[in-house]
Amino acid sequence: MASRAEPISIETLLQKQKQEKEAAARPKFLTKEERAKLAIAKRAQEIREEKEKADREKQDREALEREADDIRTRERDRGRDSRYGSGGGRYDDRYGGGNERNSGRGGGRDRRQPPAPPPPGPGGFQNGIPTGPRAQRERSGPGSSSSTPNPMPPPPPPGSTPAAAGSDLNSGTFVPPMTDAEVTAIRSRYLGVDKKKRKVRKMNDRKFIFDWDAQDDTAADMPAPPVVQGQGVAQVMFGRGHIAGMDDYHGHAGQRKNTAEANLADPIERRKAQKSGTDERHWSEKPLNEMKERDWRIFREDFSIAARGGSIPHPLRSWTESAIPPQILEIIAEIGYKEPSPIQRQAIPIGLQNRDIIGIAETGSGKTAAFVIPMLSFISSLPPFTDDIRHLGPYALIMAPTRELAQQIESEAKKFAGPLGFTCVSIVGGRSVEEQQFNLRSGAEIIIATPGRLKDVIERHVIVLSQCRYIVMDEADRMVNLGFEVDLTFILDKLPSETMEGEDQGEQMDVDGETMVKKGRSRVTTLFSATMPPPVERLAKKYLKKPAIITIGEAGRAVDTVEQRVEFVVGDEKKKQKLLEILNSGAYASPIIVFVNQKKTADMVAKDLSRAGWNAATLHSGKNQEQREAALQSLRTGDADVLVATDLAGRGIDVQDVTLVINYQMASTIEAYVHRIGRTGRAGKQGVAITFLNNDDDEVMYDLKNEISKSPVSKVPPELARHEAAQHRVTRDMKRKREAEDQG
Repeated sequence: MASRAEPISIETLLQKQKQEKEAAARPKFLTKEERAKLAIAKRAQEIREEKEKADREKQDREALEREADDIRTRERDRGRDSRYGSGGGRYDDRYGGGNERNSGRGGGRDRRQPPAPPPPGPGGFQNGIPTGPRAQRERSGPGSSSSTPNPMPPPPPPGSTPAAAGSDLNSGTFVPPMTDAEVTAIRSRYLGVDKKKRKVRKMNDRKFIFDWDAQDDTAADMPAPPVVQGQGVAQVMFGRGHIAGMDDYHGHAGQRKNTAEANLADPIERRKAQKSGTDERHWSEKPLNEMKERDWRIFREDFSIAARGGSIPHPLRSWTESAIPPQILEIIAEIGYKEPSPIQRQAIPIGLQNRDIIGIAETGSGKTAAFVIPMLSFISSLPPFTDDIRHLGPYALIMAPTRELAQQIESEAKKFAGPLGFTCVSIVGGRSVEEQQFNLRSGAEIIIATPGRLKDVIERHVIVLSQCRYIVMDEADRMVNLGFEVDLTFILDKLPSETMEGEDQGEQMDVDGETMVKKGRSRVTTLFSATMPPPVERLAKKYLKKPAIITIGEAGRAVDTVEQRVEFVVGDEKKKQKLLEILNSGAYASPIIVFVNQKKTADMVAKDLSRAGWNAATLHSGKNQEQREAALQSLRTGDADVLVATDLAGRGIDVQDVTLVINYQMASTIEAYVHRIGRTGRAGKQGVAITFLNNDDDEVMYDLKNEISKSPVSKVPPELARHEAAQHRVTRDMKRKREAEDQG
């Protein structure tokens, strides 16, 4: 007899349970194959569950559709019964009681009438047509049963045959066919008119957009006006006719008056066109002697030229059609000027008349030649320099705000003045007065100077301006911003006050009991600027007489050939990385200019670029004159790839083919920004300007957004458009008050 197994003690059970818990609590490490098997099993389970769920949904949907079909069938049968079930008495009256009377009355008149219908059969039906009351039809009769369905089909639709009606018995509700016009009308009524999305017009778009929908044209379906014996009838056609919208056709409709002269707005031109016939050729296709006022207006619009001041001469179409002296034209051809720029087209003809000029043009528009050519024409009419008049000073004076711009004007003026035998000398800071005095020992017809150094040499009696009759102030707004307004006033007051030859010598006037003499002009004064702030307006009002004011494009605006981009970069390290990323991308060829706000920042950025393998030069006020000239020359010759500069290089510095300008630090004013980016995109070439912004530049964000939005080749980035400071102008007082509130 086998011995019975002893039961497991409680201690053993507890110990076994404890071991199982500890084993379950310990992490179990699976091999890659085991993990793959678990994942496959889990995925198979998910697929099965999804399939089961889809099957359940399909079964529920089919059951619901079957139930809906049953309900739809019962509703259709119930509607058919209610429609045809209670009309038996009326049919009985029509076919039963009145048949004898009708047949007796009309049987002799028409033998072709069909025979009277037979009496109703059992069950209230005769040949499938209900002929009795509903109770009689539902009652079982001979040859019918209560379980037989109603054999009556629905009546056929109007215009259809019985066969067609029978075929549509089980096809549902009848839908009549619709034409395309009806379908389009229903779609337009309930879904809205399908109109083409119109082009959104930007605020800086200067062109008209003639964009309309075909549905806006109400004259397309309008019938032609009737013509009776050659005389048209007046039709009410608003917007096309004469008084009160009446379109009066005189003569045949095809011979309506639609000549070109009727479209001219100017009545004088309209009368001239009626006399001589119209000429629809473009101004470029006409010789100079056939140009009309309308052609000149189109010419000025094409080049964005606006001039006022009275008796403005026509602008230049080409160098050969101008009144420039032949010897100067030969020099222009040798230098290689093919076509005049917009400012040159209008300023040179006015300057050749020796009139005072205020020229407002964008940077890089060729203003230097616009005042040098008329100035040389003026000097050519004066007596040549001799020992007797050499000590009386120059014939012409050109003032510029910076040394670099003055020396650039000097090099440009020498190209024209050298072949004519005239001498050009620059008087700028950074060089010794003795050296400049030595250069003036033989006299000079043209002097290019900065206001500060010129005032200094005048006070030292190194030079006098006793016979200076032609004054040019280039970048006048910059000279005022640099604090040269007092120096300019001092210099202009030192000019001769005697009336020039050819001007009115004097006219006596009695003003408040005092006799005053109204004199003619004592000099020709030309003022060029990119903007026109109030101090410059004061200078012009005081020293210019009846000036001709020329505006090219929009005053204070960047050129349209510069693509302006903005990058939000916070921190100096990120700025350095972004700068090197742009330069190393290879998208921009040298020369490249990087603008900063402080001298130490310029040196630091140049040092970082040198470490990265770039040949960098610096230009700021901490450099002496020789170092400045060497930096600009290295950039022009290609020895330096990048020029790191302050706003000192932002005005008038002309370096050929600058492809990229980077504002490492945003300028403090929008005017300085415009002049900075004007170093690229010059002479009609394309350029790119990239600006690094951060939240500290909130004072200029509003103006920057507006400036970029005016450019046809630039797009305002979303970050700048949504920035709080770009929604309205933030002044320095507002910023100071906000900081005080944050600290309080």
